[in-house]
Amino acid sequence: MGAILAPGAPGGTRTGRPVPTRATYPDVMFPPQVPSVQVTDLDPAAPVPAGTVLLDVREHDEWDAGHAPDAVHIPLGDLPDRVGELDPEARLLVVCHSGGRSARATAWLVQGGLDAVNVDGGMVDWARAGLPVV
Repeated sequence: MGAILAPGAPGGTRTGRPVPTRATYPDVMFPPQVPSVQVTDLDPAAPVPAGTVLLDVREHDEWDAGHAPDAVHIPLGDLPDRVGELDPEARLLVVCHSGGRSARATAWLVQGGLDAVNVDGGMVDWARAGLPVV
């Protein structure tokens, strides 16, 4: 973690503990460059191409409120334990609510050697584009 800063120092607190910054977290928390696709770049007639898996990493209540048909649901917190359920040969489109959690998941999956792409804008943009939600 970053250096301990003196109380009142820029970036410090009155207790002398550092204020977390981008530099003090692992890269997986703030992925440098994550392969991404905009929802508007997907084919409205077939947003998930053949041979591709749409992986939804949202929580159960978000999933229950509406999700893309045929998506695979593995909440982000469960992903390390359940990654073996994913086809290692398939391309993964990774989605969450707006793209933050799915970006972290995508970075982790790519680091593990999987072909994963973040759906930037998540289910918010998915629904806004009129793509199917069940």
